[in-house]
Amino acid sequence: MVNGTTIKTKKVKELTEKINKSRSLMVVSIKGLPSKQFQNIKKSIRNHAFIKVEKKNILLRAIKELKKDSAIPLEKHISDSCAFAISELEGYELAGILAKKKTPVFAKAGQTAPHDIEVKEGPTDLVPGPAISELGALGIQISVENGKIAIKKDKVITKEGSVITDAAAAVLMKLGVQPFSVGLNPIAVYDIKEEKIYTDLVIDSDEAIKELKESAGRALGFAQKIKYYCKETIGYFLAKANMEAKAIESKVNVGEGN
Repeated sequence: MVNGTTIKTKKVKELTEKINKSRSLMVVSIKGLPSKQFQNIKKSIRNHAFIKVEKKNILLRAIKELKKDSAIPLEKHISDSCAFAISELEGYELAGILAKKKTPVFAKAGQTAPHDIEVKEGPTDLVPGPAISELGALGIQISVENGKIAIKKDKVITKEGSVITDAAAAVLMKLGVQPFSVGLNPIAVYDIKEEKIYTDLVIDSDEAIKELKESAGRALGFAQKIKYYCKETIGYFLAKANMEAKAIESKVNVGEGN
């Protein structure tokens, strides 16, 4: 009969072998992540990463078994609510994929607001009744329009860093406001190839694309100003030269006419 020690040793060995054959080892937080969402995310990224949930001591032993001094600092990022994401992808690329896999969820009483939680002006599906006093208790201005409650003005009901009350959680649920998102949250990643650890893994793809577009626009304008020729600017310079040539030609024709 295989004893517990043998089973643990086997798990550590398999995990270590898997890590050594990969590019990235990411420590992800699964705290507060419901089982259903976890399984859905795990399934959706199986072509990008192998997710392994084990007890903390197994994960720590696997780090030691890598026998890489550069990986040891990763231990301080491992807790009881962590898992490993092992991938052939570079760490920031994997973090970007995980960011897109998050799903919105309702707030629960006792949670801390990650940002100002606000209800917006506009119609709701709530009918007049107990909801009127519930909304009013939170300072939300309302009216009744076409038999339904309408919110007359935007209202922050829980400020960033404050604890969400039972009343606020109940109202947010009734209004369909989901201020939280759940998913695999990257904590730290060990680049196995480069033997480096990265911890700043907050990825906002939409914001990054916006910034790139703005930077590209500014760079194009600067290139045109300093008359830098490349495939992105040549069309502008040719069009400008053509306009200037036509302007000179028209002046010459006018002069000849005189």
